[in-house]
Amino acid sequence: MNVFARTISQNLLRYHRTGLVQAAVGRSFSASALDSKEIEKLVNNNKVVVFMKGNPEAPRCGFSNAVVQILRMHSVNYDSHDVLLSDELRQGIKDFSNWPTIPQVFINGEFVGGCDILLQMHQNGELIEELKKIGIESALVKEGEK
Repeated sequence: MNVFARTISQNLLRYHRTGLVQAAVGRSFSASALDSKEIEKLVNNNKVVVFMKGNPEAPRCGFSNAVVQILRMHSVNYDSHDVLLSDELRQGIKDFSNWPTIPQVFINGEFVGGCDILLQMHQNGELIEELKKIGIESALVKEGEK
């Protein structure tokens, strides 16, 4: 997790108890959800971003674990955000993507989908192509060339 994302996560946790969320830029938001601009900053912070339950080292649900395993097979570096740390982040990402479930995967700032869609993309080779479009060579391609 990069410094910006870590700061956001720490601030979300710190201000969660008070009903306010303080973003890294110093703005306060209502407890209902994060502002779409703040979510957009998180989504655009890296080429691949995952909002999940838990973290890549310790996923807290099977679907999040499956996404982590798929990205690991492709050796993709990505930002992850644990929605269990903040109800504001959890609701904010659902509102932002208009998608009701977690995990959520974003590639190049665009919402891709959840576990089922990422798994389908992995199985049919589409994930390799999407990664290639943003300059990421999948480890599975490298492995196949040996």
